[in-house]
Amino acid sequence: MELLESKLYQNDIEYITSLKLPWNKLQNKTVLISGASGMIGSCIIDALLSKDINVKVIALGRNEKKARDRFNEYWDLNNFKFLKCDINDSIKEMGNVDFVIHAASNTHPIQYATDPIGTVTTNIIGTNNLLKYATNHKTERFLFASSVEVYGENRGDVEKFKEDYCGYIDCNTLRAGYPESKRAGETLCQAFIKQNDLDIVIPRLSRTYGPTMLMSDSKAIAQFIKKGLLKEDIILKSQGTQFYSYTYVVDAVTALLTILLKGVCGEAYNISDDNSNVLLKNLAEIIADYTGKNVVFELPDEIELAGYSKATKAILDSKKLQSLGWKSHYDITSGLRRTIEILSYNH
Repeated sequence: MELLESKLYQNDIEYITSLKLPWNKLQNKTVLISGASGMIGSCIIDALLSKDINVKVIALGRNEKKARDRFNEYWDLNNFKFLKCDINDSIKEMGNVDFVIHAASNTHPIQYATDPIGTVTTNIIGTNNLLKYATNHKTERFLFASSVEVYGENRGDVEKFKEDYCGYIDCNTLRAGYPESKRAGETLCQAFIKQNDLDIVIPRLSRTYGPTMLMSDSKAIAQFIKKGLLKEDIILKSQGTQFYSYTYVVDAVTALLTILLKGVCGEAYNISDDNSNVLLKNLAEIIADYTGKNVVFELPDEIELAGYSKATKAILDSKKLQSLGWKSHYDITSGLRRTIEILSYNH
């Protein structure tokens, strides 16, 4: 069954579109989305094309077959267009775009370890290419999807990361490519605001999961979910004492849209909710309990280890985002169960 045929996923999309947001800002507008086939980009597209507004979506991605499979329902619509494009090379001419949502990025450990150059260049060169296109094509607002990773390691001086916190990152490592390039991408955004008067907002996503995740995703939570789908024991490749913020993809998308439509230019906004802050071992236990299996401890191999975050505690303070009127809809338990339920019918 296709994801869009899932009643639960349809309900999720209806929830997004029912929110009291200034949707009129998108009326008769064109929205460009990079990373269109990814977990977050694809969910945003589903929401925008389900909303009763006349919005045109231009979806950028590197793999046309993957995009055609995912967006088959929209492929021939007048208000949807897919463009095969590697943003590290150049941005194809597609006319003026009113909003840009830059969600393209390597986002999981095996990608960091096996494509470290692509990880860095997408967040810096790709971002620069999109920012230049936006500057030259009358873009009203540019959204750069950043990450909890910019905070580095918690130095033990705070309980939660606020937007002005800056922790330790050892830049002389392979794994540093992702957080350091996200930091550089944010700084590049500030440069375009100052030098080119471009309007930019910067959401910082916590660890995100949900039914739009790709089966190639190697993040721990994605591995746990896949094991749950297969009704297998959950493999934990550490003691599981890492304490992180997580976000169900639908809540992440409502946060991104809130920031896009209500955020202040130049500001960064953490996306998280206290009801989804959890130890990694407890997260594994939630899935194991739901699927009737066990949690098994196993050491990672060298490639996996090279891509893992060194951060052991990364909890985000989202008061700034909540001041815009955002709140989450799912806690960690209900989000994980919903993900498995939707994907169980989809595979």
